[in-house]
Amino acid sequence: VQLVESGGGLVQAGGSLRLSCAAPGITFSLNAMGWYRQAPGKQRELVAAIRSDGGSTTYADSVKGRFTISRDNVKNMMYLEMNSLKPEDTAVYYCNAGGAYYSGRYYPNFGSWGQGTQVTVSS
Repeated sequence: VQLVESGGGLVQAGGSLRLSCAAPGITFSLNAMGWYRQAPGKQRELVAAIRSDGGSTTYADSVKGRFTISRDNVKNMMYLEMNSLKPEDTAVYYCNAGGAYYSGRYYPNFGSWGQGTQVTVSS
């Protein structure tokens, strides 16, 4: 599965970024999707996920109220709007496609990762 993330960068604390994930090689509208992040020396963690139809989302407690996940099933794109960024949000962000989404939880497809996009938040 080909996934391409973009939109990362360097931003000051309190700033905003919008990440995008393109998924040209899949039947996009049939796939639940998620955003993960991995900071140096830490495990990859789920940030947010969205059901295939966009009708349900879930977030890590650490980003609730600051991040918004969305998708466009016509353009085959997923987005992560990140506001009020904090230095602890610094990480490489990855999108994942085709995982299992049920009961408000997302279980990733371990064979489906993009190359990641770096987000760095300075204090």
